[in-house]
Amino acid sequence: MKFFKIISLGICALMTISMVACGKTTDTSTTSPGVSAEASDDKKTSKQVVVGFAQIGAESEWRTANSKSIKDACEGAGFKLQFSDAQQKQENQISAIRSFIAQKVDYIALAPIVETGWDTILKEIEDSKIPLILVDRSIKTADGSDKYWITRVGEDFYKEGKQLAQWVKDNQEKLGFKDKATVNVYQLEGTVGSGAAVDRGSAWADTMKDTKFKTIKSQTGNFTRAKGQEVMESWLKSDKGNIDLVFAHNDDMALGAISAMEAAGLKPGIDIKIVSIDGVKGAFEAMIAGKLNAVQECSPLTGPVLVQTIQDLEAGKEVPKLKYAEEKLFPMEEAKAALSSRQY
Repeated sequence: MKFFKIISLGICALMTISMVACGKTTDTSTTSPGVSAEASDDKKTSKQVVVGFAQIGAESEWRTANSKSIKDACEGAGFKLQFSDAQQKQENQISAIRSFIAQKVDYIALAPIVETGWDTILKEIEDSKIPLILVDRSIKTADGSDKYWITRVGEDFYKEGKQLAQWVKDNQEKLGFKDKATVNVYQLEGTVGSGAAVDRGSAWADTMKDTKFKTIKSQTGNFTRAKGQEVMESWLKSDKGNIDLVFAHNDDMALGAISAMEAAGLKPGIDIKIVSIDGVKGAFEAMIAGKLNAVQECSPLTGPVLVQTIQDLEAGKEVPKLKYAEEKLFPMEEAKAALSSRQY
């Protein structure tokens, strides 16, 4: 009897060892920046994903909507988000990124305020082996390399500027420019050196080359309503009666310009035509009121795209180097029907 008890205990022990071996799982983690996240043994798959996001600031309705989209998407996915508002200062974004590296977050997301000046911090991110994802805007490195980030999720700024400029060219009669020999354009630029300002401005210039649309003055409004109003007030003092069209790189600056025109006794959208880029609710309301002639959409709702990108990387999938949102142009007459469906 004792012999059979010993045999039984031995069989139980072997079964226990076999069950443990069969139940063992493979740990995964994200490694160095590349096109996909590879498996390794130093992080558990069940571990909560931590994302450090260095946001530009809260300078516009668009930016506020962008921040909300990313916060909501990360919360919905169960990610832990370390959010930093840089208050439109590159040095604050760099400090935030260094903090993320020290915290050993799983992913760093960056909405770069300007295109250049990132080379040192990019090398630090590369050395940390934390994957970097660009959100919204682009970066230009000194060596021209894009190896430092996995992907950029955002918008095609050049296409936005081109589509808006082309719409203006195609709708000269509607805008009252058909019989004018020259159309004087005043451009409200975004933050100097930012990808959005550079690409939108270049697209407009390229599309309007050798046409009757001449850019007379171009000045930064820093993507804010207050600065847009300030610049427009200055132009109205020096050039009132000479301004045919205002091209604003974003809606907030356009809305500021509208306030300046009204304060000067002008009818925005009639006395001076205005077109802008973003598509915030305030711009749609201005179009419905007849104060803004057209808006090129630039969607801030990149949160779900960012989260899906991270989930794909966690699963070891490859992701494209660029992910652009689909965006539409809205002329004044389409604003009322579209307003109720706007999410920002």
